[in-house]
Amino acid sequence: MKPLQRKVNGILLLDKSKGDSSNRALQKIKRLFNAKKAGHTGTLDPLASGLLPVCFGEATKVAQYLLDSDKRYLSEFIFGSSTTTGDAEGEISENICCSMIDEADVARRMFDMTGELYQIPPMYSAIKSGGKRLYDLARKGLTIEREARKINIRKFDLLSYQAPICSIDVTCSKGTYIRVLAEDLARALGTVGHVASLRRTQSGAFHVEDAYTMSALELLAEKNGVEFLDSVLLPLDHALTHLNKITLLPEISKMFVNGLTFVAASEFPEGELLRVYSKSKFLGIGKVDENGRIVPKRGFNV
Repeated sequence: MKPLQRKVNGILLLDKSKGDSSNRALQKIKRLFNAKKAGHTGTLDPLASGLLPVCFGEATKVAQYLLDSDKRYLSEFIFGSSTTTGDAEGEISENICCSMIDEADVARRMFDMTGELYQIPPMYSAIKSGGKRLYDLARKGLTIEREARKINIRKFDLLSYQAPICSIDVTCSKGTYIRVLAEDLARALGTVGHVASLRRTQSGAFHVEDAYTMSALELLAEKNGVEFLDSVLLPLDHALTHLNKITLLPEISKMFVNGLTFVAASEFPEGELLRVYSKSKFLGIGKVDENGRIVPKRGFNV
């Protein structure tokens, strides 16, 4: 008989291996934890490895804040050849000589691409058009017009350039496609390019150095039992450390839990989101209204 699924709450930092889709990795983790409810917080292509935060139970309510957070990647671009998918999984579609490019050229163009940019999403992406995923259309050989989206390249550092391989470290806003960044950089240099490797090293406040591989988790479960895996989970408010914190008196805490608006400290501006606590217990997220009152926005049953 299949064991009853457990109520698990918290955030797992998974170091996803290359070759797995994000959803496949999620399903493996969910089965390993025997958890009722879980979701990942930002797709990583099968080609990519690295940090994939997984939210269990009540923590799925904060997943959006991780989806919206900045991400950091280490990647290798290959200049001189483009592929059908923009990465090493596709077929070579074009070759253009890149011998004229030197390290100074690459660094200069990368500097020009730092800051706010508009990026056209690739056809091989999960974006929907007319109810269909773009990658499904792309696999049928179709190409449709896509609207450019504003992104922000916070940091774009050149680690090394040994033609045709360019190693980079990039921190970017949500919605940034590193494959398109590689193609756009190559185009600015007068050639074509694609992503050879990609590793996510940071998502919001979380770092891959603190993450667990699937094999490490399986070993922990084998040695100590499935319930022991709960000890590696982070409390769900760790996804919200970018929000200011406010601690309420016990009588006010009850109002928040019951969904009531109440008067609070006026040092926070209208519209600001706050982490709300009663002593050390995390209660949820509140939003400051035009009168300086805190309106309960999201409560958590943990």
